[in-house]
Amino acid sequence: MVTGTSVLGVKFEGGVIIAADMMGSYGSLARFRNISRLLRVNDSTVLGASGDYADFQYLAQIINQMVIDEELLGDGHSYSPKAIHSWLTRVMYNRRSKINPLWNTVVIGGFYNGESFLGYVDMLGVAYEAPTLATGYGAYLAQPLMREALEKKPSLTKEEARDLIERCMKILYYRDARSFNRYEVAIVTEKGVEVEGPLTLEANWDIAHLVSGFE
Repeated sequence: MVTGTSVLGVKFEGGVIIAADMMGSYGSLARFRNISRLLRVNDSTVLGASGDYADFQYLAQIINQMVIDEELLGDGHSYSPKAIHSWLTRVMYNRRSKINPLWNTVVIGGFYNGESFLGYVDMLGVAYEAPTLATGYGAYLAQPLMREALEKKPSLTKEEARDLIERCMKILYYRDARSFNRYEVAIVTEKGVEVEGPLTLEANWDIAHLVSGFE
């Protein structure tokens, strides 16, 4: 069972940014170091998942086929981020009701009809929308920092959101034993979806020997 750790998401003025590292852990073993946990759904929506990687691949396969079927209709319409989020809540709750859940927590971000969207769905079908989202260990470490940043300035620019995400990813790399300093970032604006990566975080471990219990 290969798993991925935190996914982070932040709304900014005119779009949404989502980030996830590229580590696939097999228990405590850093088994894979170059897996993507972000999925570009269409020109307005992106999705990031933590938890079981095989379940994420299964979800990605279904979503990709669903998007293809939609495009084949040729009616000029495409799935909005809100529609993908709503559909996922049903899928996750349905599997949970069969006592066979998809072991994932999913963050859906997008920009559609002039509005930013950021939604959360977990393996039980629990779902909500928020200006900042974090899954896994990031819910404990990164989410308070992102909320604090938005309290100080409710409307972030794209650059400010990017800096905030990078700072949180670096903190998770230092603190979360299942995270990695190689990561991907997806930015959704009215221009479409842009996925960047693999990117590398610059880290400094010089003071590690001063931390109690490190050795």
